[in-house]
Amino acid sequence: MSIWGKVAGAAAGLAAGGPLGALLGVVAGHYVIDRPLQDNEVVFAVALIALSAKMAKADGIVSPSEIRAFEEVFKVPPEERANVARVYKIAQQDVAGFEAYARQVASIYKANPGVLEDVMDALFHIAKADNKVLQSEIDFLHAVADIFGFSDFEFERIKLSHIGGESDDPYMILGITPEISDEDLKKAYRRLARENHPDTLVARGVPQEFVDMAEEKLKKITEAYSRIAKSRGL
Repeated sequence: MSIWGKVAGAAAGLAAGGPLGALLGVVAGHYVIDRPLQDNEVVFAVALIALSAKMAKADGIVSPSEIRAFEEVFKVPPEERANVARVYKIAQQDVAGFEAYARQVASIYKANPGVLEDVMDALFHIAKADNKVLQSEIDFLHAVADIFGFSDFEFERIKLSHIGGESDDPYMILGITPEISDEDLKKAYRRLARENHPDTLVARGVPQEFVDMAEEKLKKITEAYSRIAKSRGL
């Protein structure tokens, strides 16, 4: 089932409250309820709708290409695109700033930082959908990461796993330092590989539309580990 079918039934069993709850009410009012849902799937979906819409405004210009990028990432079927564009624009125009959405998401998932990183991963995926990531988008993503409780070091790790950087440091991609032992290096790699495995994301309640994104991130993590392992003769 697509993410839109999941969001459709949100009003039946979720009381998110706050800015996400307000947006959820708008979304639920425009789709047919088709089956009961798991709350975490719905919250994750609505959080991405709100934050990606706010990110599109980060440069002060909202273009059709940004909405198309959103539709591409969310795998929106053609028959739903008009409704999706309307909901997306409602989120953009909401008087609530992105900070309010980000704080609520952080509060909901404070005991599950893995989901917060899933949200960051999806936002990065949307940001680079047009093959370029603006500094205004990086600043937006950094601010969201800060609200989520990620350190600057952790944000850099997440960023490099998606878009690289000037140094494209494999140690930074793995969130470790060059002083790490071979054994701890292997442990760090296994942990990241496990956390970003599709089965793990499914278990966290991330919709299938976003599980596919993990494959690209996992590939960069594996490449980074391979570079370090080769340099160490492992």
